[in-house]
Amino acid sequence: MDVIREQTLERLAIMTREGILRSVYGAKAGHPGGSLSAADVLTYLYFDQMKIDPLNPRWKDRDRFVLSKGHTAPALYSVLALRGYFPQRDLPTLRHIDSYLQGHPNMNTVPGVDMSTGSLGQGLSTGAGMALGLKLQGKDENVYVMVGDGEIEEGQIWEAVLFAHQFQLDHLCVIVDVNGLQLDGPTETIMDTYPIADKFRSFGWNVKVIDGHDFSSIEEGFDDFEAHRHSRKPTVLLARTIKGKGVSYMENRVEWHGKAPNEEQFNRGMAELAQARERLEAMQS
Repeated sequence: MDVIREQTLERLAIMTREGILRSVYGAKAGHPGGSLSAADVLTYLYFDQMKIDPLNPRWKDRDRFVLSKGHTAPALYSVLALRGYFPQRDLPTLRHIDSYLQGHPNMNTVPGVDMSTGSLGQGLSTGAGMALGLKLQGKDENVYVMVGDGEIEEGQIWEAVLFAHQFQLDHLCVIVDVNGLQLDGPTETIMDTYPIADKFRSFGWNVKVIDGHDFSSIEEGFDDFEAHRHSRKPTVLLARTIKGKGVSYMENRVEWHGKAPNEEQFNRGMAELAQARERLEAMQS
């Protein structure tokens, strides 16, 4: 990946993180930790990878995306707003009683949301169903699904993994946000799913491990997916990430799974992100 393109994506990812903080602070509730860990992959998907049209969110020939870990809606909303699906000024209305930006993605109210999600484990099933539907129609669009590493403790995930292999859904790409933490602590101590790569391989999937905060590595992952597009195997990208990435006091802290910053914390986080963005802009000038 060339330097200018990488720096542009890094800047967009910082802006996505700023939107996440504005959202959860405005709501006085939400899930910043897993939203921040997913920000880089989501930025790459919406600005570089997916075939989409923000001016026509229901374009029938678009790629589809399902945020199975729906509690991290602040990340999806932030990148959708940045991409032009709806105004960024609406982000702080997250979870407000009169807002269209509910606490979990709602396909009936939010432009760009392809599936309503929230109950963990269900999103991969709906994504696999989308992929099969497209295949039966003879269409070639891709379906992308993001799940959490805590979420893959759900049995329904593995039913969908079997289903995707059975029906040779090679245009389905799953991204596992492997940040190592869930609501109650480390995933390894709550319900150990490691080695994740071996499990997916044993179910007949193409597996690629990537650094979920390095855009060159993210690009390699999606290039690998494209290379296996006609292999009859679905692809999973295991994205190694840091929960709370980009906001120092949230990084690798389980308590930031599901709470909003107070005013002092919000201002501190926004200042850190602004400094990071300014450093990048200085490098580009």
